[in-house]
Amino acid sequence: MKKLILLSSLSVFLMNCNKKAEAPVAEAKTDSTAITEPVVDTLGPKSFCYMGVTGKDTVFVSIDDNLGTITGKMATKNSEKDSNDGTLSGMKSGDTLRLTYEFSSEGKKSTNDIYFLQKNNSLIEGIGERDAQTGTKYANENKIKYEGGRTLKAADCKVVAEALK
Repeated sequence: MKKLILLSSLSVFLMNCNKKAEAPVAEAKTDSTAITEPVVDTLGPKSFCYMGVTGKDTVFVSIDDNLGTITGKMATKNSEKDSNDGTLSGMKSGDTLRLTYEFSSEGKKSTNDIYFLQKNNSLIEGIGERDAQTGTKYANENKIKYEGGRTLKAADCKVVAEALK
């Protein structure tokens, strides 16, 4: 009888040793007061649209910033003189956009340097003396002033895209 009890105890012991110890799975609790932030892609291109109105004239700008490389479009709709439209390309350095504007006006293609200060959801156009030989480049980039330049405010990209067609 002792052998039978000893043998059955040993059997139960061996059976329990073969079972893997399973830790209880903790249930993931959600905090209903926590606000989940959407994941923001900080490395991909970013698009911005701007519009400025001076009297009856309007300027539309759309830019794409891809890690400091800027591309985009710009159009000036003038009420009393020829309008122009074209492409923007260049670089962003800090809060300054150093761009080349290739545009058509009066049936002629032209190129012009244009600088903007990107500040407080707006673009402020730089004003500076032009090179006497080319007339399209700034004579001295360090003397460009942004006070008094056209100010373009952030605008709905659908409206700007329609104007740039």
